[in-house]
Amino acid sequence: MAVGILLVGGFGTRLKPLTDEYPKPMLPVAGLPVTEHQVLAAKKAGIHTLVFATSYLSEVFTPYFGDGSQWGIKIIYAVEKEPLGTGGAIRNAAELLGRTEPIVIFNGDVLSRHSISDQIAFHQKNSADVTLHLIDVEDARAFGCVPTDDSGRVTAFLEKMENPVTQSINAGCYIFSPDVIDKIPLGTVVSVERETFPALVESGRPVFGYKEQSYWLDVGTPAALFKGSRDLVDGEFQAMQSTVIAPDAVITGGTSIGARCLIGAATVIDDCIIGDDVIIEDGAHLSHSFIAHGATISAGTIKNGHYLSKKLDLPIPL
Repeated sequence: MAVGILLVGGFGTRLKPLTDEYPKPMLPVAGLPVTEHQVLAAKKAGIHTLVFATSYLSEVFTPYFGDGSQWGIKIIYAVEKEPLGTGGAIRNAAELLGRTEPIVIFNGDVLSRHSISDQIAFHQKNSADVTLHLIDVEDARAFGCVPTDDSGRVTAFLEKMENPVTQSINAGCYIFSPDVIDKIPLGTVVSVERETFPALVESGRPVFGYKEQSYWLDVGTPAALFKGSRDLVDGEFQAMQSTVIAPDAVITGGTSIGARCLIGAATVIDDCIIGDDVIIEDGAHLSHSFIAHGATISAGTIKNGHYLSKKLDLPIPL
């Protein structure tokens, strides 16, 4: 068994304007918030308690997730008064957890289909302080890279470079042994990527990389969020069962449609993310657009590459 911490306190600056009204972890991907996909992954891995490490728009999470009983997992909330960085957020959230089980850290920007339970088993087999999920990418120049030896032990954390020594990068899911958490200063801004992990490696502590080349995506930009939604839809479109769609509506391009929506006659919708309780009136043509929860799109509207809500109509930098 294990416990977990989900880092969902970021501002989502790269996702603007989508995050002007919603925190990025609550943006829908294939009909569910990004965070819900991660909660489901945590439950599948046998994690029984999950702390949401929140800051920006933290009040949005509790009404949706509550105590987690709907998902069969206990959810509790750690709210940062001031952003503490990844390390500071982890230590702050860990104050709500015991120190008897492995602690799994989830990055709120990431969709991953790797086996968290296998990563935990690898961590325990190696008696590691920390085990990171690593993936290989075709071009690692845009990332910091993480070389390992033949046993999987991390040998360095390297900044972005023109000629990377390895294609392995940090995929953003970490397993911490409980006693390592307390080495992070409480109430201090700390980056685990730039401070904690390199310091552990330099001091000879056992930090390992678990490699699994499964589906992985950083959904930190609008283009990536749309890609993630299309990937998970895996078809022309996906709609929640409570949504009503006119028989002659044309919906394509991996569009996802949330709950309790009404899609009018002669509408054409391509590659869109549509939230809950949305009304799209007859004859609207929408493409590559994000329709926020509760929005109404007037009859005959034509939009390409826009964020549309009750209050806003803004272009999306796709």
